[in-house]
Amino acid sequence: MSTLANPAEGERLRQAHEKLSPWKRWGPYLSERQWGTVREDYSADGSAWDYFPHDHARSRAYHWGEDGLAGISDDKQKLCFAIALWNGADPILKERLFGLTNSEGNHGEDVKEYYFYLDSSPTHSYMKYLYKYPQLAYPYDDLVKTNKSRSRLEMEYELLDTGVFNEDRYFDVFVEYAKRGPEDILIEITVWNRGPHPATLDLLPTLWFRNTWSWWPMPTKPQLKAVKSDSGSEYVSANHPDLGNRYLLLDREVPLLFTENESNAEHLWNRPNPTPFVKDGINNFLVHGQQDKVNPARTGTKCSAHYHLAIDPGKSSTVRLLLTDDSKTAGLSKNEQTKLFRTEFPEVMAQRHKECDEFYGSITPAALDDDRKNVMRQALAGMLWSKQFYFFDLQFWLREHNADPTTGGKNTAARNQQWVHMLNDDVISMPDKWEYPWYAAWDLAFHTIAFAILDTDFAKRQLQLMFDGMYLHPSGQIPAYEWNFGDVNPPVHAFAALYVYNMEREQKGYGDVEFLKRSFDKLVFNFSWWVNRKDPNGKNVFEGGFLGLDNIGVFDRSARLPDGGSLEQADGTAWVSFFCQNMMEIALELARYDEAYCDVALKFAEHFLWVASAMDRMGEHEDSLWDEADGFYYDVLRLPKGQAMRLKVRSLVGLLPFCATTAIYPDIVEKFPEFASRVRRFLDRNPRLLMSIAPREPGYKGRFLMSALNENKLRRILHYLLDESEFFGPYGIRSISRVHKDHPYVLNVQGKDFSVNYQPAESQSALFGGNSNWRGPVWFPINFMILRALVNFYLYYGDDFKVECPTGSGKMMTLFEVAVDLNRRLYSTFLRDPAQGARRPVYGGVDKFQSDPHWRDCILFYEYFHGDNGAGLGANHQTGWTGLVARSIGLSVGLDAEKLLNYEHKPVLRESAIPKVAAASGS
Repeated sequence: MSTLANPAEGERLRQAHEKLSPWKRWGPYLSERQWGTVREDYSADGSAWDYFPHDHARSRAYHWGEDGLAGISDDKQKLCFAIALWNGADPILKERLFGLTNSEGNHGEDVKEYYFYLDSSPTHSYMKYLYKYPQLAYPYDDLVKTNKSRSRLEMEYELLDTGVFNEDRYFDVFVEYAKRGPEDILIEITVWNRGPHPATLDLLPTLWFRNTWSWWPMPTKPQLKAVKSDSGSEYVSANHPDLGNRYLLLDREVPLLFTENESNAEHLWNRPNPTPFVKDGINNFLVHGQQDKVNPARTGTKCSAHYHLAIDPGKSSTVRLLLTDDSKTAGLSKNEQTKLFRTEFPEVMAQRHKECDEFYGSITPAALDDDRKNVMRQALAGMLWSKQFYFFDLQFWLREHNADPTTGGKNTAARNQQWVHMLNDDVISMPDKWEYPWYAAWDLAFHTIAFAILDTDFAKRQLQLMFDGMYLHPSGQIPAYEWNFGDVNPPVHAFAALYVYNMEREQKGYGDVEFLKRSFDKLVFNFSWWVNRKDPNGKNVFEGGFLGLDNIGVFDRSARLPDGGSLEQADGTAWVSFFCQNMMEIALELARYDEAYCDVALKFAEHFLWVASAMDRMGEHEDSLWDEADGFYYDVLRLPKGQAMRLKVRSLVGLLPFCATTAIYPDIVEKFPEFASRVRRFLDRNPRLLMSIAPREPGYKGRFLMSALNENKLRRILHYLLDESEFFGPYGIRSISRVHKDHPYVLNVQGKDFSVNYQPAESQSALFGGNSNWRGPVWFPINFMILRALVNFYLYYGDDFKVECPTGSGKMMTLFEVAVDLNRRLYSTFLRDPAQGARRPVYGGVDKFQSDPHWRDCILFYEYFHGDNGAGLGANHQTGWTGLVARSIGLSVGLDAEKLLNYEHKPVLRESAIPKVAAASGS
């Protein structure tokens, strides 16, 4: 993104990057669920959901983070701001989002609220959020009881199903933030009564400190207090020993309610409270009328301004606040403050909104229609709102659990004891801040591709966190996620680093070579871990366990397999093959600046050849991953007595070798003749390697192909991939072939049947939790990898290579045309379909979302999508990797087959620029 194309936001990004001004210090860094996380789990049996339930959250101080509604904080989460609401009927204040735990939901954990990330600029200089709050009592008990009574074969019971939104008896609560400066944050809360009758709402903008003093020594405890200026205006002063002073100014005189961010031990554990004013004091004061639960001295570590709003039907009420570090602003006279809130405030808010519009105008193709622009913008806003400050000191936590192996801890049951080195203390992109309020390594790699559209600095920083010594295991393993950092995620980080590098090069005309070099050096350690730990027999055929695909297999691939067998995985082997390709590409790019990397590139090229050939050994072998009769790749189960059998499930497992494909430009041969010569020498000495993999001869425009697939295999796999009765769904590639709907795969081991069938919607399997389903739905990240592979095959084969698409249709397409068709199917999931009465497939049969003008253009980006009708499923704010739809939409216009096919890869100097089509191949 060019600062010239975007003068205002571009300049803020430049100042943040060069550390001239901290425009990113404040942002949406609060979690949306801190309760029920591993960090807050101090149970004896590791039952995180049960140990710290939602019912405790209002009364119990968190140890490792904070959550809130439409909230913000500084980048170390010392001081937090969010809203709380009360409709006069609820049993508790609405301070945080409610949802079901894994055991309560019939398909696993699930947030039961309606909220939307409507807008954000990269520096969070402007942000907008919408929360829909019922005017009737929120049906907590009904949601838990009804969902818990339903089976996995039934639909989930949603908040709309309870009737609480009938007659539109709800409030639309819009929260907007705009920065006058890096430390001056304007806050505007607008509440609309959508119902037919007048209604009242208690709105409580809340400021509080994260509780650090209870667990870590602090020289001075932070303090909030009410202050009256000399002119008589009142505000909240916040003093923190590290953060300094901040001030919260209000647009009118309202009561200020103070308490402490301390656990209510008396309520929770029947123990005396150290202070009469505890975390749920404001809740108990307002909801239960307990006047003595807030501090009459008006000091504490948690404070709410109490606005009581009476709103007529169809009307709105607006509240304005200012959070600043400027003591002069805090001391303004009443007249000056009135002028600030009535005149300057709306002017700045409008200006920041305008600049946000200009920013998105500069990164959004002008040829897009309004609907696609809206979806793209909300997808990227969701990415930005999904940032979270994540704090976890594993050694400290393990010591608290008597499980630190470095000090002789006796508790061997505690999680993550091999990760004692970890200290995570950063703003990180979350998959979903309610459902997955912890980073997941392979999700994060895909996040960076969407973030690179917005802010390459942040994208690069996210990748480098995973390579940092406080994250990366000394063995070279990248941490997976907090439930088990030692689980194995696919090695997609080299791909992401290269993609972000090329995206930045596209935007600026030059790439960050130092970033690429630092990433490569750490990724070498990770590659060594894969080779040494996940190829137990040294045959270049890899294991890995679930590899992020949860329940796609016949059985839990991370657990002990039936009869003590082992699994040789087509997906694990394909991922390592892809890893080799990416590492070779990075090494060759670095060799342009340092020829020493040429030797390393050669080693990765050789390693790729060994891995690719191992997937299909010459001759007919029952233990080969490639099945010649079927024309597909399968996992192989090895039993203890030496037997081997292919697990013939047609799934993404067998499509991932197709994804492990990269086109190599001929300038490599010209630039590095010694590299090319040594690769030829290696191939001449090992001719059998070439018998079953990609052709050796150059293709279109002299390009070379790195792939385990020769033309015969490619055509056979495309036959399945593009068959609408198999993988080719109306809204993307299904994770398991639809053929298994009528023909489930069944494996009998030791008299026990294990089966897999096509499940296009929510999972009927309990493997890896109820919300995991790779047994039929469409997942955006793998579809993105398939799109990339199609483009790379096209770069090699050109327009002469055509396939029937869809299979059986008689319509012949080039692979570029296939990619365009698949891409259209993917992003159309979110668009209004004129043929279906302008309904969005993502919202299925939910009429409220399809037809109501206050709902239909608010987009949710789900975790995965129904394999037959595109309806959203799983976590409903997974803009994490579903945010890739922004890239998908961006490529839907202006991508020209001729330009792409004839593009020549050349070194990019700092002063030059490259065509935008270059990054489309992702290579």
